[in-house]
Order: sequence, then structure tokens, then C-alpha cells
Amino acid sequence: MNTPAAPRRDRGPVLIAPISSEQDVFALRRDAKTIAQAVGLEGRDQVRLATALSELGRDLLRPAAMTVIFTVRPQPAALEVLLRWNDDRVPSRESLTAVTRLLSQTRYEQATGTAAVTAPGGRIGIDFAIPETAARNLKMEQVRAALESGSPASAIDDLQAQTSDLIAALQEAHAQRDELERLNEELTETNAGVMALYAELTVEHKDVVERFSQEHELALTLQRTFLPATLPQIPGTEIAVRYLPAASTTEIGGDFYEAIETKQGLLLAVGDVVGHSLQAAVVMGELRHALRAYAAQDHPPHILLEHLDHLLGLHQPGWTATVCIVLIEPDNTRLHVANAGHLPPLLLTPGARPRYLQEHGPLLGLRRPQPPAVSHLISPGSQLLMVTDGLIETRDSNLFDRMELLSSAAEAGPEEPEALCTKLLDTFGTEPEDDIIVFVTRLNPPGAA
Repeated sequence: MNTPAAPRRDRGPVLIAPISSEQDVFALRRDAKTIAQAVGLEGRDQVRLATALSELGRDLLRPAAMTVIFTVRPQPAALEVLLRWNDDRVPSRESLTAVTRLLSQTRYEQATGTAAVTAPGGRIGIDFAIPETAARNLKMEQVRAALESGSPASAIDDLQAQTSDLIAALQEAHAQRDELERLNEELTETNAGVMALYAELTVEHKDVVERFSQEHELALTLQRTFLPATLPQIPGTEIAVRYLPAASTTEIGGDFYEAIETKQGLLLAVGDVVGHSLQAAVVMGELRHALRAYAAQDHPPHILLEHLDHLLGLHQPGWTATVCIVLIEPDNTRLHVANAGHLPPLLLTPGARPRYLQEHGPLLGLRRPQPPAVSHLISPGSQLLMVTDGLIETRDSNLFDRMELLSSAAEAGPEEPEALCTKLLDTFGTEPEDDIIVFVTRLNPPGAA
């Protein structure tokens, strides 16, 4: 539980928070915005700090706690945030790059070969200068009071906060895009005889490009916070996943994945909200959180799809989505497939040809019943591959031909799920036109070596 540090006369730590669960990450995001607002940071900086810490918290999340310390320095007035851990975890390149683009003042130090860090592990520091006016009026009692007045964060609270931040980020990014298009038109109309105007516009053009790039990076990072922070660790099961946003679009998509350990077994899901827009990402977040809630009620896969279909029609009429759900029984010998219009999962069985599990029902959002889930036996060492269409679908190719290419590539690929994900992205994922999810699960009997 995140608790404010004891009051002090100097402007020392205002919060010391251990982070070891997804709920802690929810609370960290909320507390970061609360502290940033209380010390007088601008709204955009509040969102960027909260988003960066949420991204790093999810990326570095382990059962062993990581500590996040918020400190207010008096001279010069600044808010310092320090993430510190004492094991061998390291931030992924994707997360560290995204956070550094959002906050250039981010500093990462690894224990090995770094004199500044004496204990095993590493740390990441982020500093924000506090505006002079806010610094003069800052009272630490008010900061601590703001923290104490906050209510506990839930998954739904976090979804609502992320949605609000995502809307603001996308609105800013769209405004920058519109300005960029206007400047591009002016640059096109500029001729060689007006070099001074051209130079002036070029400087302004570069500034708008940079601002747009920052806002779009913020939107993409916020979108990733809708996805699962961790994957379940289950004996006999190895899971790997890759998420890659589209390279060419200025919008964000609605692809999602989920892995949930239930009483009936391991539940896997991959989905895609039709369309690329802010609203598609919001619908995606609602479906994913609803799926987790419904899965806790132990419904079979096709009933889960019907609940999601009802929710979509009730709260987001006019929207459609494809979702494939696979339930793997606890002994890893049988799985059950229910598929609402999504690409079929590919089952790779040792010593046999790969086969697509072709069961299909209607898309979600059409208010039509889903057929019962279909069961399939699983041989030890089998792999289950689930993807979104961005991996293989292109404008000038036949989808069925691309599915065959995917099947052949997966069959010839490595057996380790992480390595197979990497291989398939290297083969199919260059400059994607759409968001991509590659989700691989290898299954053996529990306790098998």
C-alpha cells in the first residue's frame, strides 16, 4: 500500500512506494499525478510523468518489490522521482526509449560498471523543475494532504484515468497534425524567390514536427498501458507476446491480448476493435477489462463472447470487434476455442503439420448468438499461435495465401515462444500498416521437465 512518508521540516521524500503488483502500478500512476499537480507542474507534465511511471512500473514489475521515491528539493526547486531495485531486472529498450522521448531528463543507471550505484540492481531518475511561482507558495503539508485524501485505485479507476489522458493527448496530437498540414501547404506554395519566408517556415515546420512526435509518442505509450502488465506463470506453460504499433498511421489502434489464470484453466484471448482512432483504443480498453471481470465468473469461452457482445452493443453501439478466446484445461491436454470473427489460432503439434482451428462465430457488436466452444486435444510440446491481422494482411495480397506463409514460417521457426515471436516479427512485421500482436504459448504437462 502506498503511504506518505512521515512529515519532515525539510522538503524530503513525500512518498516512498513499494511496487510489486499491478494494483501498485495503478496507485503509482494516481499518486504521481496527485504529487505533480500539488507541486505546481503543468497538466501536460503531470500526464507525462504519470504515463512514464506507469510504463516503467509495468515493464519492471516483478514479485520482488521495486521502490519509487518522490522527493521535493528546495534549491533549485524540483520534483525528483527515483525508481530503485536490487535484483537483475532491466527496463526493455522499448519502454526506456518511449519514456526518454516523453521525458528527456530521464536517467537510467545499471549497477554493473556504474560507480554511482553501489548496491546490486539499478535505478531510474526523473527530475522536474518546479515553476518559480509554485515553488514560492509550496507547502509540503498540502502535498501530503493531497496524497492522504486520495481513494484506492482500481482497474476501472485506472482505465478511466488513462482514457481521459489519452483523449487529451490525442486531441493535442491532432491539433499538431493539422498545424503540420497547414505548414506543409505553405511550404509547397513557397517558391525559390522567397527564400527568407521559406527559411522561417522551415524552422516553424521543424518545431511542429517535434511537438507532434512527442504527443504521438505519449498517445502510443498511454495505449500500451491498456494492455496486461504481466503474463501468468503456470507450470508446464510458456507464454510470449509481442505488440507492435503501426508504423505509418498517426492514429492508434484497438488490438489487445489477455492471459488470465482461472479455476477452469488458462484463458487466452486476442482481439481487434475494427478501426483506428482514439475511440477504438477506448473500446479496446473496455473490452479487455470486461473480459477479466467476466472470466472471474468461470463462464465458458462462448458465453464470455456473448457477454462482451452484449456489453459492446449496450455501451458502444455501432462498433464491432473480433475476439478469439482459448481456454486451456489445467493439465494442458485439451483446449476449447470460441472465435468471434478473428483470425483462427494455429496449433503446432510436434511431428504433425500445423493446423488452423477454424471454428468461427459472428463478430462482436452484431447481437448474434455465438456457437459453443469446440475442444481439441493437445500433445506435449505443442505451441499455440494467436495473431492479429496486421501481421499478415496487406492491401495487395490474398489473406489465405498469407495464412499459409505464416503456417510454414511458424513450422520452420524455433520452439521457444520468445524466439518464435521474434522470428515471425522479423519475417512479417517490417513497417506494418496495422497494429500487430503475436501471442505464442507452448504447452507441456505440469511438472514435465
